[in-house]
Amino acid sequence: MPQSAQDDARTPILVGSGQITQREPDPAKALSPLDLTAEACRIAANDAGPGQKLLESLDTMALLRSFSDTSWRFTSPFGGSKHPPKSLAARLGADQIARKLYTHPGGNMPQYLVSRFSEMVTRGEIEAAIVCGGEALGTQKAAQRAGLKLDWSEDPGGEPETWGVATRGWSDCEDRHRMAGAIFAYPMIENAIRGSRGRSIPEHAMAMGRLFEGFAKVAAANPLADRRDGFTAEQIATVTEANPYIGFPYPKLMNANAFNDQAAAVILTSVAKAKELGIPQEKWVYLHGCADTYDHWFLSDRINYYTSPAMRIAAREAFEMADCSAQDMAFLDLYSCFPSAVEICCAEQGIAEDDPRGLTVTGGLPYFGGPGNNYVTHSIAEMMNKVRSQPGSRGMVTANGNYVTKQAVGIYSTDAPAKPFAPKDPKTYQAEIDAAKGPNVVEHADGAAVIETYTVIHDRKGPSYSILFGRLDDGSRFIANTADDPALLSEMEANDFLGASGKVASNDGINTFTPG
Repeated sequence: MPQSAQDDARTPILVGSGQITQREPDPAKALSPLDLTAEACRIAANDAGPGQKLLESLDTMALLRSFSDTSWRFTSPFGGSKHPPKSLAARLGADQIARKLYTHPGGNMPQYLVSRFSEMVTRGEIEAAIVCGGEALGTQKAAQRAGLKLDWSEDPGGEPETWGVATRGWSDCEDRHRMAGAIFAYPMIENAIRGSRGRSIPEHAMAMGRLFEGFAKVAAANPLADRRDGFTAEQIATVTEANPYIGFPYPKLMNANAFNDQAAAVILTSVAKAKELGIPQEKWVYLHGCADTYDHWFLSDRINYYTSPAMRIAAREAFEMADCSAQDMAFLDLYSCFPSAVEICCAEQGIAEDDPRGLTVTGGLPYFGGPGNNYVTHSIAEMMNKVRSQPGSRGMVTANGNYVTKQAVGIYSTDAPAKPFAPKDPKTYQAEIDAAKGPNVVEHADGAAVIETYTVIHDRKGPSYSILFGRLDDGSRFIANTADDPALLSEMEANDFLGASGKVASNDGINTFTPG
């Protein structure tokens, strides 16, 4: 039961949880991304109890940036809103919302927003806020295949306030070597993890398969999950025509699945506002601990590719604030865009990869669905449902943006904290991460070298090109490609090239590594 000291106007609580997955087979009849998001918001408001009355009481809205506004790979040919949060507020009959935010990209942003809004509640700056987002990339893709011309364009006027970091996750040098995206970066992290654990390529493939089998099993039991096949470790790890490599060592079933139609929303208020609106106490969920960190922004600058100081320190700070540990959690949802994100998180927090509690409450991004920047809104919404189902229990949500870069952690429970909500300023612990420097990075590399980690990127025809990080004799790091030689690329997948020696040469800003 909440303590009297906590029962005041400035105690933040989450009160509404809403999720929806659209499976309309006819793209002409399917809801647009904003219409789908509006449905998730209504579900969250009805979950809290007051429904429309709650929506009309909101003073703040944060809408997660859509993937179509994030990357050219997902650009919608059907247009979109020039002020998405304003368009959404109009759909909800909530034009009274004074502050309408649109985020910059990042899978960390939902938890970041919940943490920041909770702080704002404690300061009396806001009383009722909604965090929401939605994607309809499944419908978008189906409509394109069918040759339909949908119209999702609208201009409600004005421009939204933006939150988050706009800086892209890769350097110019990384861009020149074709490492501009998650499907290129995470496989390189994964091979480094394999090397650190001393596994062969087949051994590690099955270890990743076993890890994600647990996620697929949870998704199979979740009616909101996009993929409910319950894939086995063998199915996940085995490369087939239906499960081809995307970026070695990841076949398709180890990649986040963005091509679905999903939306989620969570609503938070002050305790005083919840009482004013008549929201029953059994709906209240408290944020006990939270923290936000980031690792060195570019992969080139990292100390290594198999640890994450940001993951470790974010969890440490969140647990310290909540006065508990990972072992006290009844429920976990670890961000799971690729196996490497989970493997590093487990290692940094001392959680076994086969922990009997399970590592997800949704089914994870490859199987539940990876709706762009909004997945963690789903994991928070589902975590609310889980801790409500076991009053007094605690659950942890981890959130990850860019390439094991931006980290956010939240600890949730229906029990009120023993002390007021007062997270540390992230700057106090970010300095610890910033102080740990990686090796010297050279943009133009020449001479004898060894491979530190690598990947082989595939297209529909098979192996297309490789990317690698290497070290020169003086310890300096460089990024390079190999020759786009099909035989060499296939060999790099069949045989372990970690630590392989050779020579690197620079030409017109591109470093080329030649093994041997």
